[in-house]
Amino acid sequence: MSVELSDAGASRRDVLAVAREGEAVTIGPAALAAMERGAAVVASLVASDEPVYGVSTGFGALATTPIPAEKRALLQKSLIRSHAAGMGPEVEREVVRATMFLRARSLSMGYSGVRPVVAERIVALLNASLIPIVPEYGSLGASGDLAPLAHCALPLLGEGTVRDADGNLLDAGEALRAAGIEPLELGAKEGLALINGTDGILGQLSLALHDLDLLMKAADLSASISVEALLGTDRAFAADLVGLRPQPGQRLSAANMTRILAGSEVVASHRHGDPRVQDAYSLRCAPMVNGAARDAIVYATGVADAELVSAIDNPMVLPDGRVESCGNFHGAPLGLACDLLAIAAADVGAIAERRTDRLLDPNRSEGLPPFLAEDPGVNSGMMIGQYTQAAMVAENRRLAVPASSDTVPTSAMQEDHVSMAWGAARKLRRSVANLARILAVEVVCGVRALELREPLRPAPATAAARDCLREAVPGFGVDRWLSPELEAAAGLVSSGALVDRVEQAIGGLE
Repeated sequence: MSVELSDAGASRRDVLAVAREGEAVTIGPAALAAMERGAAVVASLVASDEPVYGVSTGFGALATTPIPAEKRALLQKSLIRSHAAGMGPEVEREVVRATMFLRARSLSMGYSGVRPVVAERIVALLNASLIPIVPEYGSLGASGDLAPLAHCALPLLGEGTVRDADGNLLDAGEALRAAGIEPLELGAKEGLALINGTDGILGQLSLALHDLDLLMKAADLSASISVEALLGTDRAFAADLVGLRPQPGQRLSAANMTRILAGSEVVASHRHGDPRVQDAYSLRCAPMVNGAARDAIVYATGVADAELVSAIDNPMVLPDGRVESCGNFHGAPLGLACDLLAIAAADVGAIAERRTDRLLDPNRSEGLPPFLAEDPGVNSGMMIGQYTQAAMVAENRRLAVPASSDTVPTSAMQEDHVSMAWGAARKLRRSVANLARILAVEVVCGVRALELREPLRPAPATAAARDCLREAVPGFGVDRWLSPELEAAAGLVSSGALVDRVEQAIGGLE
């Protein structure tokens, strides 16, 4: 199996296949023809005296500096070297693979004016599992991900460093020779085309959207477990009641929670004669908070899908032969989407922590032991698990501060409003990882609490979640080393395994 690049863009599924699953990449005939057409336009301009940005001029604030014909090849190579100026820890392998694939995707649309060999060399590195070292800091999200993309491009020239499939650090020139890949000799505009893109931002957004799709089901599940364990009611989630406020995400989350709680003896045990009028917000309003996050995901998905079929570069080579400067590389649309998702992740995690705290507090847990501990006082139960959860909730609140509302002018004020979208994407990754752990703590506490409600039987869905968790995490008992159990639960949440088990029991969730 392989992912074929065309002249029409790619899908989020393609990104996932290449970035995480190591799928091979090919370039289809339509993409090859489109690149040939664009390259012919650039070739016609090379000998011209007419100034064309990035072909016969410098870059950024040096855009008015003419470059003589004999130095234009050096110009492109110098651009890659000078822009590979990142610092800090290495970016994750899956992010670099996504970035490389998406740059090849944009080039394959034919509007960058590069020869097919440029995209072919990127694909060759991907397929050989030679992944460039990309430092975390350097991109401002305009002109796209300049520094990260320059680090991705440097090994194409036989320079810089890469890691192989086993993670070994190699000199790029030696690695290319061993793989039988010729170093790339850049032509006019090709260096510029390799670095003018939003590909790193888009790759991270695409991966985050996949992860959040899994986590939103997990959030509805963890909320349902807590509602059941805290002797809450499912009446607030009724379709006709929720339908009075036709927010689409709210409707989906409420429907999930209704299905998950169906058939619960625990819920049925207090359906009549319960003196409580209503549940706390963290229970009753779970579909509203989770649903709002779902709606944010729908918006961000639209942004990502539009970008995946967009040609991103500057200047652009148009079908009528014009070569025009533009701002298509600006990361603002993606930055706003990433920031919105980070806000959503923070809110979903925050309400989950409030339910966890309620499970552990004997004053509010409807008869459960303090901190769900056996022999409380001698044992602390889940007390510090909630501390860990609260720490991640606090971090996600900090990460929810928008990056896209900031800007630092660069390039002698030529690039005087940048998007900071790379920073928004980086913090989104941390937010999503934290959210999986936050939900895992709630699930561990909720399942333990449900077991303490025996002999009342839980719903078939929550029983399936309990059984899945218990394969990796022991049940109620004396205190033991808690960290490995929480990490195991987080793995079940983030991988989708916990939700998969529930869906096997009751069918697919929304």
